[in-house]
Amino acid sequence: MERILGLDIGEKRIGVALSDPLAMTAQGFKTINRVSMKKDIEEIEKIINDYEIKKIVVGLPLNMDGSIGDSCEIVKKFSEKLRNKFNLEIIYIDERLTTVSATRVLLEADVKRKNRKNVVDKIAASYILQSYLDKK
Repeated sequence: MERILGLDIGEKRIGVALSDPLAMTAQGFKTINRVSMKKDIEEIEKIINDYEIKKIVVGLPLNMDGSIGDSCEIVKKFSEKLRNKFNLEIIYIDERLTTVSATRVLLEADVKRKNRKNVVDKIAASYILQSYLDKK
């Protein structure tokens, strides 16, 4: 049994999702409000330890034409820090439109704007993780 962590890394927030112990389904877990690299990594470290995470799936924000932009470089840099600190496999997944899809679901569910901001990132993280699990 191996739990997998899914991350949607943004400038202001990090959406976090966890797989079930059999690594079949993804659930939105929490949203981390970014404070500093050190604090952000400490929050992720707690999740890695508490849930015995074996690998991390990270959404890569490619440009719509598939090219790598500044956002991708920032996400890769953060992910490399995680890989180096925890010695875990990092898997990148194309995350284009995951936040759009997550927002659409919340709009259809009539979730208020203020509340959407608090959950959209963890839902996007669950989409990223689930797309990886479905391909496995």
